[in-house]
Amino acid sequence: MKSSVLPAESLLILGPTGSGKTPLGNHMETSGLHGRRCLHFDFGDALRTVAYSEGIPSGFRKKDITFIRDVLQKGLLLENETFFLAERVLLNFLAKKNFCKSDLLVLNGLPRHRSQAKDMTGIADIKGVIMLECTPDVVLERIQQNTGRDRAGRTDDDRAMIRSKMETFRNRTIPMTQHYADHGISILTITVTASATGEQLYADIMSQQVLPDPESLV
Repeated sequence: MKSSVLPAESLLILGPTGSGKTPLGNHMETSGLHGRRCLHFDFGDALRTVAYSEGIPSGFRKKDITFIRDVLQKGLLLENETFFLAERVLLNFLAKKNFCKSDLLVLNGLPRHRSQAKDMTGIADIKGVIMLECTPDVVLERIQQNTGRDRAGRTDDDRAMIRSKMETFRNRTIPMTQHYADHGISILTITVTASATGEQLYADIMSQQVLPDPESLV
């Protein structure tokens, strides 16, 4: 990974589990934004790939894999002392995708709390935050219906785990938005319905002139 492309200009998608972050990120990668190529980094999906790949992925140790599996099974977050694992996963993604300065990185699932936001400073230059607002009832309905078509094969969608993740989101992730507000970064809130697709969420974003002007991202 060439240090000359870091920090990567980025948009951060936030929202509780099941709110549509992955479908939105995938659609942004397909459609781009203001003429720029978008690369969608789905941290949860990337972690699951590392944890359950055959063999041990390059750059990781057996104890790293065991630890990551435990984090996923318990719905936990990576804390300060293990942020190096998150950093390794993200840098591997950027290298594999041949990230260029003209690209826009779409972050989904990282950072998740204030400490991670600070740790990400040298890697990602976050220009805007998209907050997907979703009630608990809507979350459950979206997951049950697999509205975003991204829940197939998930083993962490039982009600107890969903409740735990939503509590973590309220207690750890929502307060992180103050970090970005304090730095003058715009936060666009989109209300998510049970039937909203990634394409519809993307259209909602494009209809509002809240994100940074394209010229400021060049």
